[in-house]
Amino acid sequence: MSQHTAGLAIETAGLVKTFGETRAVDGVDLAVPTGTVYGVLGPNGAGKTTTVKMLATLLRPDGGQAHVFGHDVVREADAVRGLVSLTGQYASVDEDLTGAENLVLLARLLGHAKKAARERAAQLLEAFGLTDAASKQVKHYSGGMRRRIDIAASILSTPDLLFLDEPTTGLDPRSRNQVWDIVRAVVAQGTTVLLTTQYLDEADQLASRIAVIDHGKVIAEGTKGELKASVGAGSVHLRLRDAEQRPQAAEVLSRVLDAQVQHDPDPLALTARLAPSSGGTAAEQAARALSELVGTGITVDNFSLGQPSLDEVFLALTGHDTQADDAVKNEVAA
Repeated sequence: MSQHTAGLAIETAGLVKTFGETRAVDGVDLAVPTGTVYGVLGPNGAGKTTTVKMLATLLRPDGGQAHVFGHDVVREADAVRGLVSLTGQYASVDEDLTGAENLVLLARLLGHAKKAARERAAQLLEAFGLTDAASKQVKHYSGGMRRRIDIAASILSTPDLLFLDEPTTGLDPRSRNQVWDIVRAVVAQGTTVLLTTQYLDEADQLASRIAVIDHGKVIAEGTKGELKASVGAGSVHLRLRDAEQRPQAAEVLSRVLDAQVQHDPDPLALTARLAPSSGGTAAEQAARALSELVGTGITVDNFSLGQPSLDEVFLALTGHDTQADDAVKNEVAA
């Protein structure tokens, strides 16, 4: 990678980081377009946090190259730091200060005058729904409030690139949705976001492109649609009226669709993942299957055809889900 490619916020080639015998990041290539949310999806221990730390100049790469808006993260680290902000997995604000005090203090450290610091703090507290909690110590905030104040602190001076490292870990659904809305608002203002997550629905909701990383390597990259299309044409889901007919229905689906049939936890439900086939489109294959089921006297109460989920994509690519086993949970420097 001899020069920066226009239109990219991040560009890496063969990025490597080792810790003793452990190769935490093993030749990662990324190309992150400006003005987007780019998702890095993988389990604990996959190398996500180590990659972010190298891009944010907190760790020095052991191999490969990385540029942020054209600046080399090693040779031009100061320039990179002036363009980025990082929100890690844990709140970095002072828990003994109030929300307002935290933001004013950080704004002053960033060079804002007293009045401007107070105005910017008030603006962000209102935007993030924290005005009523502005005078409370952060240690009394809920988990969702802590994440919001942490992200607010990250954008006191609007960064060109914001790293969000698993920003919703441990949050309840309502708080996660609030953080997602904040991310969308940040991007609408022109900031590029690199989001690491082990939550498939989070990547599905926010990211325009996704890199799937496992054991320190990028094993797939593309839009959500491209990744889903890579593992099959779609999935047929059906629910029967009579559980005793499930074995017969499974045989019909397997034969007509030439697909592996999954017995769902619901004793009345079955799922079959379609493979790209010369036997017609996914809709045509599904229609033939439904006709055959009805023709053999099987009563189907519900029948649907959908794209593969990101869960299915990740399982197909890695052979396991995003809850890593003990062997891959030891991401050094996570």
